[in-house]
Amino acid sequence: MTASHQTDIALSRRTHERVGERRADEAWLTATWAEPGTRVLPLGGSRFPLAAGAATAGWRSPADAPEGTRVFLGMQDEVAHFAVLLPEEAAEEDWTPLRGAVQTMDPHDAGLVVHAVAMAEWHRNHRFCARCGSPLRSTQAGHLLTCAAHGHQHFPRTDPAVIMMVTDGERALLGRQAVWPAGRYSTLAGFVEPGESLEDAVRREVAEEVGISVGQVSYYGNQPWPFPASLMVGFFAHATTTEITVDDQEIEAARWFTRDQMRAEAEAGTLELPGGISISRSLVEAWYGAPLPGQWGAPARQR
Repeated sequence: MTASHQTDIALSRRTHERVGERRADEAWLTATWAEPGTRVLPLGGSRFPLAAGAATAGWRSPADAPEGTRVFLGMQDEVAHFAVLLPEEAAEEDWTPLRGAVQTMDPHDAGLVVHAVAMAEWHRNHRFCARCGSPLRSTQAGHLLTCAAHGHQHFPRTDPAVIMMVTDGERALLGRQAVWPAGRYSTLAGFVEPGESLEDAVRREVAEEVGISVGQVSYYGNQPWPFPASLMVGFFAHATTTEITVDDQEIEAARWFTRDQMRAEAEAGTLELPGGISISRSLVEAWYGAPLPGQWGAPARQR
């Protein structure tokens, strides 16, 4: 199966203009920070506040923002948005991680928050120069880390990962990890190795995890996921063999599902499908051809 139209995947929608040319314009950044209408999101580690009702992030004015590392996120509806990065211990008790809020967050906020969390994760994990071990300092509005001793430059990196809906024509393959609750299944996924194409990564991961050979691989869409810095690239993969042999390391069990089986078990609550925000859910429902009941962390809908 291939996508015949523009795929609409949560967290992949363009929500703000990043205007990267402004990141080195210190005068503009200073003036923009001083504007009362500028919005600022504080993050303690990767936790952040929510507004009342939990549908939007707890944006603040610059005057109400704490001191920390400023990261310019960009412009949304002609309003500048920044993140302020704080130590993990600075997070207040009611601040939330992205995983706990993203399912119900307003899509316009979600894109900005994903950007902010991704930058927070990068800053937290890159404090010293990988070439000489010297401390790094934040430059270009948080999007460049520069070695304090020798000027070595470090840019944010994104790790590509493939996520795939494996089918044999009439059935789809889902797998589960041993640590998941009973009944929870998802699409297979894995990181791309150096020197490997995305399509070959799909074939290798499927063979390694469930012992199935894959032929045709068709691109579906992609989704940024900032834990810590992934780009999930989605595919449909056509199986040329169907006998399952799980690796017993990453995958505990895997099953083939017909469309009727998938819907019946999802309605009964015995099959727990990925959350609605995930590209995995998008792949499942694109193959199924319609929305399905139930998702991780929520009971199945009654029909």
